[in-house]
Amino acid sequence: MSLKTEEELAGMQQISQVVGTTLRCMQQYAQPGMSTFELDQYGRQLLELHGARSAPKLTYGFPGWTCISVNEEVCHGIPSAKRLLQEGDLVNIDVSAELNGYWSDNGGSFVLGKDIHQRGDLVETSKRILAKAISHIRGGVQIAEIGRLIDTEARRSGYRVIKNLAGHGIGRSLHEEPLEILCYYDRSNKTRFRTNSVVAIETFLSTNATYAQEKGDGWTLIAKGSFAVQHEQTIVVTDKQPIILTAANQLWN
Repeated sequence: MSLKTEEELAGMQQISQVVGTTLRCMQQYAQPGMSTFELDQYGRQLLELHGARSAPKLTYGFPGWTCISVNEEVCHGIPSAKRLLQEGDLVNIDVSAELNGYWSDNGGSFVLGKDIHQRGDLVETSKRILAKAISHIRGGVQIAEIGRLIDTEARRSGYRVIKNLAGHGIGRSLHEEPLEILCYYDRSNKTRFRTNSVVAIETFLSTNATYAQEKGDGWTLIAKGSFAVQHEQTIVVTDKQPIILTAANQLWN
């Protein structure tokens, strides 16, 4: 989406505040012993409270309101009453939703409770790299160069990027042009970021795997033999620092 009016910016800010705050509330609500289904239902309540609709459910018929992935699961994890969260689990929550014709996307991995498996560094590295990547985005910057930055920083930190998952354009639908903002350098991609465009920037990092594989349930993607994290922000590209729309800094009661 390319923003053309103040009304469009306000629409994107509103839905981005909803998904950003929903994500942070869900992260705080999660507890060991809780099922991912219960956590997802809490997310559903938060979205419905503000009249927002689940983007993956609307767009793809996803069997949940949010995507909740655990440990080796990279993304698109299906909420389940049988999947109980445990102390030290690596949990990823991805919240995307629509409100009044505007769509936004926000995701974040975290360690549940105490970091008994020492996975906190992977989480913090992904967050740091995402922040650095966003800080380098301007109108006219080649998309592939941001992928190069993410990959380089991940390798320096001892991790790998997942090559078959990517960020994307967003705004009037869940996935728009540019359809792939990869986490590595793709020399064939000459596309550049456009000023006033809205994109969802994502980092997909793992301890060893470089490709995500289907788990077998039709949705969940896993990093076989690895642990994986994802972090995502929806931003507006400008000629200076991007506007991070999903950087919600207030929590609901």
